[in-house]
Amino acid sequence: MPAIVLVGAQWGDEGKGKATDAMGEAVDYVVKYNGGNNAGHTVVVGGEKYALHLLPSGILTPGVVPVIGNGVVVDLSVLFEELEGLEARGVDTSRLLLSAGAHLVAPYNRTLDKVTERFLGSRRIGTTGRGIGPTYADKMSRVGIRVQDLFDEKILHQKVEGALAQKNQLLVKVFNRRAVDVDEVVEEFLSYADRVRPMVADTPLVLGRALDEGRTVLLEGGQATLLDVDHGTYPFVTSSNPTAGGACTGSGIPPTRIDRVIAVVKAYATRVGEGPFPTELFDDDGEALRRKGGEFGTTTGRPRRCGWYDAPVARYAARINGVTDFVLTKLDVLTGWEKVPVCVAYEVDGRRFDEMPMTQTDFHHAQPVYELLDGWSEDVSGARTFEDLPPAAQRYVRAVEEMSGAPISAVGVGPDREATVQLRPLV
Repeated sequence: MPAIVLVGAQWGDEGKGKATDAMGEAVDYVVKYNGGNNAGHTVVVGGEKYALHLLPSGILTPGVVPVIGNGVVVDLSVLFEELEGLEARGVDTSRLLLSAGAHLVAPYNRTLDKVTERFLGSRRIGTTGRGIGPTYADKMSRVGIRVQDLFDEKILHQKVEGALAQKNQLLVKVFNRRAVDVDEVVEEFLSYADRVRPMVADTPLVLGRALDEGRTVLLEGGQATLLDVDHGTYPFVTSSNPTAGGACTGSGIPPTRIDRVIAVVKAYATRVGEGPFPTELFDDDGEALRRKGGEFGTTTGRPRRCGWYDAPVARYAARINGVTDFVLTKLDVLTGWEKVPVCVAYEVDGRRFDEMPMTQTDFHHAQPVYELLDGWSEDVSGARTFEDLPPAAQRYVRAVEEMSGAPISAVGVGPDREATVQLRPLV
């Protein structure tokens, strides 16, 4: 069986968790392949809300094997806090697998993240301060700590000592902070070793064999396309590759095993943190989208910046990821507007761009060119077939589908698992 990739098509918070959960019963493995606890999914099952930060959404579906891949950076304190929270609510977490090659967030990574962001001042990126960026930087600098290092105290001590040789100089001499003690860090890491050991696996091998046996593997991206470190709105991006290419490196599954890429796109647009956002609204419409959509970060609680649907962004995501299907979420939030603007192009210094501009400067100055579509006032939350939607809502879906570069296969009309209009099977 092939693998399926699920990505975000905008700046994150599109509803990937719900999309993963909706497919959960049709898949056997759900793999988180990038990011850490700097982003989250909110999944509503039977009226109960679950906020997941580090764990794959598939952990909520009985029978599915949730996997944290080698491309993820793992804060062990957060991992066990999440596991304990789910277990207290009766969720079976015993199937979780953790890649031996995943990198660990060290205490000094969290410290450096916070002090560096403060040091940048007005040039700050808008990170969550959870140490994700510094951990990825350590990985690329080859001074990172991996899960497998927990099981060799000598190696662990050497690696922590090597990582802190430079970092302590930076903390003390630049940021006027106390040096971090090597033994304290090693002791903290080792305190998790026995608890971690049962879930650690050679996950690329496990997933390869699962595919050989005809199992279905869903690769779930954190964050989204416009936050990709290579293809996003750099430097206002995350530190990993949430795009479909990152699914291969972050899981150990080769591209030849993937045949579908499902991109989740919100019926409007949101963004958290700094960076360009052409359709951002600063008026009552923006506040209404935030309020009706509950647009506050799952992990940070920060209010999200809100704006209208951006078709050039969706087309860009379709190209970069090779999208075969879109899942359009939160259509219900748009109920009540007489006209709903959709961005179809940009203007930059009198020039029209039908696609995303190549440079950061042009995208920063881009002004949206809107097409007004008819709105609707009817409640769509009870719709379960496309024909159940009001005619204007149907036309909105078809219009953004035509603009976005790939077919829309499902439409979310509410937060609950069942509140989905299926246009064609996703699995």
